Amino acid sequence: MKHGITQLFIPGPTNVPDRVRRAMNVLMEDQRAPDLPALTLGLFADLKRAFRNSSGRVFMFPSSGTGAWEAAIQNTLSPGDKVLMSRFGQFSHLWVEMAQRLGLDVTVIDVEWGKGVPLEAYEQAIAADAAHEIRAVFVTHNETATGVTSDIAGVRRLLDAHSHPALLFVDGVSSIASIDFRQDEWGVDLAVAGSQKGFMLPAGLSFLSVSDKALAANEDNRPKFPRSYFIFADQIAMNDQGYFPYTPPTQFFHGLRASLDMLFEEGLENVFARHHRLAEGVRRGIAGLGLKLVAAGPEWHSDTVSAIYVPEGVDANRVIRIGYERYNTSFGGGLARLNGKVFRIGHLGDLNEVMCLAALASAEISLADAGAKIAPGAGVAAAHAYYREAHAVAEEARVAAE
Repeated sequence: MKHGITQLFIPGPTNVPDRVRRAMNVLMEDQRAPDLPALTLGLFADLKRAFRNSSGRVFMFPSSGTGAWEAAIQNTLSPGDKVLMSRFGQFSHLWVEMAQRLGLDVTVIDVEWGKGVPLEAYEQAIAADAAHEIRAVFVTHNETATGVTSDIAGVRRLLDAHSHPALLFVDGVSSIASIDFRQDEWGVDLAVAGSQKGFMLPAGLSFLSVSDKALAANEDNRPKFPRSYFIFADQIAMNDQGYFPYTPPTQFFHGLRASLDMLFEEGLENVFARHHRLAEGVRRGIAGLGLKLVAAGPEWHSDTVSAIYVPEGVDANRVIRIGYERYNTSFGGGLARLNGKVFRIGHLGDLNEVMCLAALASAEISLADAGAKIAPGAGVAAAHAYYREAHAVAEEARVAAE
């Protein structure tokens, strides 16, 4: 018999705060009620704030983030369009696979797993495209499988340097509302996020934040993909009134209201700083254990998930199973080519330092039980020292500012 709670340290779904869960605990309600827009119109406006999208609009679909991926492609591109993509983990791979299945002409740049979007290779492809045949450039902001974050601003700079009109698509499922994201400033045309990551909700709702440029592409005379459920026009007609063209998950909307309130009360800059601080403590802990991250260097480190190589001769899947069965802890597994070699610690959403220390403690004992030769307590001690130092520095800065 298990006691206490099962600690959740996967990179999504993440922990749902009590405040959000309580907000969702409402009676079923009429999705056509005259007072529903009082809730939904505010959500649309505040989602734009979270994406830092001042002039476009945000769509909400009852789906995982994959649905918003599909909606982004189907509403702005045409079958056979040439697009530029890169593949450096399981989720960037799946996005490429979707684009190919939908009939896009995909130029794929394969990158070593552990690195991110290849700016030099992207620039070569953009510079060579004098006829502007590339209609869109795709970027996975945070590759959840490998714990790697890419430079979105860098992609925008190279597009601007070559005056290239391609749409910029960004998968921000495991970054937005956790890692710094600036849609307007970075010229992102279509940004995808999911409810189950930084927005601290259950899985089942996706967000697609769209620029004015992307909305114009949706409305131009070029033929688009066949679509019905994900069509922008039906959404726009109903969303502008605060409603939806199909039955929406209204309980989610109450939870989203609470989640957005929590994010804005903390302040987005503070949210990003907290995620960096927590992630850095986990990284210090992993280094203290003598283990290595999949991320090939600090420039690629993700502040939402760390993918960790287990020592030679240790089965990562056994580490994960021991953590779950013996120590009530869920870690993420290694995906595709990393299966059995890697376990992942998700450190995003409703999280604090003590929770991260618990993740490291459970990782230590699970690794040791699986046969890894580690120094018990070394990871926790390294993270403990960093967190104390980080808070001391922050306190000094606060006193100096008063």
